[in-house]
Amino acid sequence: MKLTNNKILITGGASGIGLGLTERFIQENNSVIVCGRRESVLKEVKDKFPSVITKVCDLSIEAERIELYNWVSENHPDLNVLVNNAGIQNWMNIDDSDFYAKSVNEINTNVIAPIHLTTLFINLKSLDTIINVTSGLAFVQLSKVPVYCATKAFFRSFTLSLRHMLKSKNIEVIEMIPPALNTDLGGKGIHDGQPPVSDFINAVFMQMKEGKTELTFGFSEVMAKAAPDVINATFNKMNP
Repeated sequence: MKLTNNKILITGGASGIGLGLTERFIQENNSVIVCGRRESVLKEVKDKFPSVITKVCDLSIEAERIELYNWVSENHPDLNVLVNNAGIQNWMNIDDSDFYAKSVNEINTNVIAPIHLTTLFINLKSLDTIINVTSGLAFVQLSKVPVYCATKAFFRSFTLSLRHMLKSKNIEVIEMIPPALNTDLGGKGIHDGQPPVSDFINAVFMQMKEGKTELTFGFSEVMAKAAPDVINATFNKMNP
């Protein structure tokens, strides 16, 4: 994809990886729209980056996804990049009383929402790029986040098929595959010892400049290239 002069929608663009992408795309001379559930957090982003356009939207709700698309198509019909970044991660056990409820919410946010948004936004004549944010945990499972791993494996598989399906429409599909990074995904403090988001952003932007469509970093790069025995050994180490 070209990295400048785009109009980009980043779901979950107000925190974590999404915020890192927002900042970098602005630096690269793009117009950026971010959506998220919390108006207060979106205001913080707007205060820091006045050029950002914000939209409150709970992507786990079908009607709000439709409203988001209608709002974009009416107010920003020149949008050409969709970044499906929003996601949640629940640390939980199958014995938890709320395991099913949390699983449904996680699947709605991590799987159903980006699939629905994709089917909506490909109707924009200007759309030429979709970036799907998956995870290194699409390759190897951490049993403490069982549904999250499953959603990311699903989303990776869907992305590979989507890339093929959208060739005829000349829409490029890029998969961004982060490892664990120093964000609040899953809860505050859980990932404090992981690499900073900025290192990941620098790496994937360099790869996009090289024309790559599968973007990896650190652990996710190793797992994407790993043989089955390495993945099995990694699984055993992560799940003692």
